[in-house]
Amino acid sequence: MSRKISSLDAVGALALTMALAAWLAAAGTQAQSAWAGESRPVVVELFTSQGCSSCPPADELLGELAKQPGVLALSFHVDYWDYIGWKDPFAAAQYTERQRDYTAKLGLRYVYTPQMVIDGRHDVVGSKRGEVMRIIAEAAMTEPAVAVTLDDVGGGRVLLSAGQAPTEGATVWLVNFDDGHDTDVARGENRGHSLHNSNVVRELIALGTWSGEARSFDLDFAGTKAAGRGGCAVIVQQGRGGPILGAAVYDLDAYTG
Repeated sequence: MSRKISSLDAVGALALTMALAAWLAAAGTQAQSAWAGESRPVVVELFTSQGCSSCPPADELLGELAKQPGVLALSFHVDYWDYIGWKDPFAAAQYTERQRDYTAKLGLRYVYTPQMVIDGRHDVVGSKRGEVMRIIAEAAMTEPAVAVTLDDVGGGRVLLSAGQAPTEGATVWLVNFDDGHDTDVARGENRGHSLHNSNVVRELIALGTWSGEARSFDLDFAGTKAAGRGGCAVIVQQGRGGPILGAAVYDLDAYTG
């Protein structure tokens, strides 16, 4: 059943933070260090649609995760719900293809929404709060295979460290996203509801590959910010839909170059 959702609820966010802290305390100091962002963010990808009545609770949870340190929360809007009456303005076939890549790699039988893929390794229904938090806390204990650094030198660049790459190599993805959008849905399963979506992916670009050597890529922070994007991230991923090997995020709202 669909329902109207609001912006980040402070009480819910506090409860989420406390629950994550409890998981980390049980997991030990290694997880606490990773969660604090000393290593790399845990990548949480929500595959969602404004045309899906079961998605709003997952969208709300992603919004809470987007506020947490040590998490890179991204909202990928798929296009296969568009036919039932509401065309999601942020949906793209490319994001559906990304979800299908995960479906194949994770050995799943079909795509569905709302789906969260955590670090490219774990699949969970995006509204299952407890399970999502448990998997994120466990994922925070995994050491990255490559250190990823984003800075504004030369107008923006990403640096990748040397490391042990998988045999098949890795894809280096640039993800540009908007901080958030509020949409009044006029048709479809969520008709009459105002939906809030956080960290909405607007561009997914393959910068190149990583084969274990130190590399750098130039970025265009000024142009990306001028296009209205609030943030960008770089994700290094085994193959095209495999485990996340490293990631970093940059807040374009703070860019002044």
